[in-house]
Amino acid sequence: MKSLLSSIDLVIECRDYRVPLTSRNPLFESSLDGKERIIVYTKRDLGGGARDARNEEVIQQWHGATRTMFVRNGKDEDGEYAGRKSVMKLLDELRAHAQARWKLVGHRVMIVGMPNVGKSTLLNALRAQGINKGKVAATGAQPGVTRKVSSGVKIVPSEDDIEGLDAHMRGKLKGVGGGIYLLDTPGVFIPYVPDAHAMMKLALCGSVKDTIIPPVMLADYLLYHVNLHSPTLYADYCSATNDIVELLTAIAQKTGRLGKGGAVDTEATALWMIQKWRTGQMGRFLLDQVDENALENAKIVEEGVAPSMNQARRLEREKRRERNRARGER
Repeated sequence: MKSLLSSIDLVIECRDYRVPLTSRNPLFESSLDGKERIIVYTKRDLGGGARDARNEEVIQQWHGATRTMFVRNGKDEDGEYAGRKSVMKLLDELRAHAQARWKLVGHRVMIVGMPNVGKSTLLNALRAQGINKGKVAATGAQPGVTRKVSSGVKIVPSEDDIEGLDAHMRGKLKGVGGGIYLLDTPGVFIPYVPDAHAMMKLALCGSVKDTIIPPVMLADYLLYHVNLHSPTLYADYCSATNDIVELLTAIAQKTGRLGKGGAVDTEATALWMIQKWRTGQMGRFLLDQVDENALENAKIVEEGVAPSMNQARRLEREKRRERNRARGER
């Protein structure tokens, strides 16, 4: 990805709106330093309703002059893609950026982010709205679907392709040169996880494979957050409780997730509960605390976190190479 930056005109960095701080990867801050970018918070619809717009205002303040946008990922009541309006706004931004930097060979945009934050879904939506073409990037509920940097996928037609379009679209495409191409990339996980809370949040949002953390433990952490908002979110299954086994037992009995002899399948029920939350059917809320100083506080914590064992070994190998190189020069 770094080797391609010299040919990239703009970077779209995706973050999960439910974890606006935890889904931020400091690697991008250093690796993409100096490259113009747009920060897009995906899954906006899963982080609360329109009444929670205050969170958007605070998040936009974090980024100052950097363009910040919010995109919905689900479907509306008619079964249509709910993020159409926000995707169209993003397309307008990309067109304006291309028009200000006309290139005959086309405008190249790279999309980056943590695993499973919705990069490929956004690419497909941009392509559908930009050139009315179908799905081109594979998507999935688990991280790791995208395995390599894709070749550029056209999301906005070139000036040569505007024949036959209405006057409004011709006006929008005037000056875009050779069109706009988007490069999808694999999710890049943070180099170290600062604490257990961060790991659990990333796992709940699907940035970590479900096999890494025991489902019951993850469901227990979810119950903690659900109770912070309202125990009524699971009132159809159980009265208010802090006991995850009690809740899972009640859910299993209501939904028929029972094994031989009527035994409760706690793992399967825990995964079912987690998936209900991921799709917005057991509350829509943020897992991170959002306030004016949250981003700066997160950066301070990151600076104080010790490197992982792998990082420490890598640093030691680099120091050893430097020492050997210095001896050779003597």
